Amino acid sequence: MTLIAERPAISDLTEAERTRILAKSALFAPPPAVTADGRRDLVGLTREELTEELLAIGEKAFRIKQLWHWIYHQGATDFSRMSSIAKPLQEKLAERFVIGRPEAATVQTSTDETRKFLFRFRDGQEAETVYIPDRREDRGAVCISSQVGCTLSCTFCHTGTQKLVRNLGAAEIVGQFMGARDSYGEWPSPRGETPRLLSTIVLMGMGEPLYNYENVARAMRIVMDGEGIGLSRRRITLSTSGVVPMMDRCGEELGINLAISLHAVTNDLRDEIVPLNRKYPIEDLLAACRRYPAASNARRITFEYIMLRGVNDSEAEARELVRLISGIPAKVNLIPFNPWPGSAYRPSTREQLNRFAQIVMDAGFASPIRMPRGRDILAACGQLRTESRRARAALAAHDAADDVQGV
Repeated sequence: MTLIAERPAISDLTEAERTRILAKSALFAPPPAVTADGRRDLVGLTREELTEELLAIGEKAFRIKQLWHWIYHQGATDFSRMSSIAKPLQEKLAERFVIGRPEAATVQTSTDETRKFLFRFRDGQEAETVYIPDRREDRGAVCISSQVGCTLSCTFCHTGTQKLVRNLGAAEIVGQFMGARDSYGEWPSPRGETPRLLSTIVLMGMGEPLYNYENVARAMRIVMDGEGIGLSRRRITLSTSGVVPMMDRCGEELGINLAISLHAVTNDLRDEIVPLNRKYPIEDLLAACRRYPAASNARRITFEYIMLRGVNDSEAEARELVRLISGIPAKVNLIPFNPWPGSAYRPSTREQLNRFAQIVMDAGFASPIRMPRGRDILAACGQLRTESRRARAALAAHDAADDVQGV
């Protein structure tokens, strides 16, 4: 198997290409983080922006450290809980600001203890977030969404059947993690004991994070701030289908871990199942992986490979995968396909999964087979898709019909 040689290379990426992507992202911008009564949400603001807000109401900049601590370390949502801040200032802040959380419209817990949240935002839009516990340790990962819907239309992914509605704002992205912490009570107790269940973040939920880079970056900087949530960049992984022009910027500015949704070893097949490949083909994607600043033997790039029976799971394709990623500090996550209503694919057999994994492991790459989690609540990989818009439309139609009948 060989890559398509005649495709134009984009190894010398221009600033104009990055600008075009960011301009397109702006078309799907989130609404302002303001409540119906005009109060500003402090979650999602940078330290500089928070300082400006305090100065604008006549307060000293040193208060920012106190507020930051209460919002992101203590998880306070009520200014009256901020015991180190005088009551008159608490009241002043409450008049002008809120400390928001997305509403947990639905919370489902799987038989394997995976928990899925349907978070509703101020404009009524919704996205799904999943907490995946690690049975080997008393910890786990929060799978966070970056967009409402998705624009990529990967054929094996349920989320890809829902059109992109808009980007999530920084407050909505970091708010998913904070909302999950609320659900598990994972904020410091009065005695200072802090559980560490939610120990990692994976940007693998709804949407393509690099098509919403500015908001994702802002949210992750807040998460990594040592005086707040304080999550190490080594505990954050961003998964992309291969928005090559933004991968370099992500590595340089954030330095978080990278996961690549590869899923095929030829451009012909990847064009079909991951349509973004038509713009950024495999050879350019792998070149970007090779120059990713955070890649090292200690912090390997993860290649995600969904196993589709008779489509991409042959032993020849396993050997070609090894050839393609040769020289990249990497591991390969083999993902059994998780069927969803209307999907055209079938999962590979266990025997074929094992044969594929063995070829990759024999070549020196870790190749775990990811065990499906949360299948009974449609929380497994590739299954996230909110049906809220359809449900609200049906309810509105029902109400309209009632109104007509009542005339």
